[in-house]
Amino acid sequence: MKKKIVMLALCVVMISGCGKKIPVLSNGDEAVVELKNGVKISANELYNDMKENYALQSLLNMIDKKILEEKYSDKLEEANDYADSTIEQLEQYYGDDLLNAIQYYTNFSTVEGYKDSMYLTYLQNLAVEDYSKEQITEKQIKKYYKDEVVGDIKVNHILITPDVKDDATSEDKTKAEEDAKKKAQEVIDKLKKASNKEEEFAKLAKEYSMDETTKENGGALGYINKGTLGDTYKELEDAAFKLKDGECSTEIITTELGYHVIIRLDTKEKDTLENLTDSIKETLAQEYMTKNPEVQVTALQELRKEYDLDIVDSDLKDQYAKYIQGLLAGYQESSSSSNSSSNKE
Repeated sequence: MKKKIVMLALCVVMISGCGKKIPVLSNGDEAVVELKNGVKISANELYNDMKENYALQSLLNMIDKKILEEKYSDKLEEANDYADSTIEQLEQYYGDDLLNAIQYYTNFSTVEGYKDSMYLTYLQNLAVEDYSKEQITEKQIKKYYKDEVVGDIKVNHILITPDVKDDATSEDKTKAEEDAKKKAQEVIDKLKKASNKEEEFAKLAKEYSMDETTKENGGALGYINKGTLGDTYKELEDAAFKLKDGECSTEIITTELGYHVIIRLDTKEKDTLENLTDSIKETLAQEYMTKNPEVQVTALQELRKEYDLDIVDSDLKDQYAKYIQGLLAGYQESSSSSNSSSNKE
């Protein structure tokens, strides 16, 4: 019912712009709705009702949009592209039911309204990321560079996958796994005896490896660094960084692709701190946001202060203060619960 009243209110405003006289109550307030028997609803009544229910969030969205569009004027096209791509992905999934899905799963009644929220979310995330970067100190950056940053390493691998048929029974699968592990162990044993491990590794890669894209060139994965290969090869990557140049793995490495044996061939000097500062800061900022989820609130709160936010309406001003306090208290309670659970474990 409230949505209909708001729509009617907007219609009255539009009509008034065309010259229609707005009815006035006895106290001087403008009326936005007029019913029979002289019953009217004033603009003040409507405003006060909206204040009590949902005006604050709408107001904050308007405030943030004005601030962020000024602060990130060079990022507006990116924000629009993000919103467009989000809607396109949803359209591919929901098709003609997109509007129904948005209305069912969100508080938005139109596709355009949801798209606008994605646009604003993108800009808000930029602000949160930038605020998080500002919390990172030079000392933290230097420590991360010293302890975590390494040079690229050159790695070759031999992949052996279990030969499992589509109609395989559980027993067949178990046997295929065991056979694959035996082959991987054979490779390890042969490498232990080799005087020239690089040469032997290349030979064994052609003979054993099931990675058709690398077996003919010695199983070369090229130069990698932490995170280069993604989650699929994380175990392989971790094992490679524990080796020294010229060393082969002496234990079978298991990934979702199968079983691996690797050799580390070379290590490059790591890049300079000057060149890596920005990327390190981004990494540390992501860690900061993970450890401090309340930054989603504090970052925007501080930005509004920076732009001298002054909510003139005393009721809304009080609501805003309580709203921020409530969000921060919620994050604090969630953090306390998580810590308590971790301690019990």
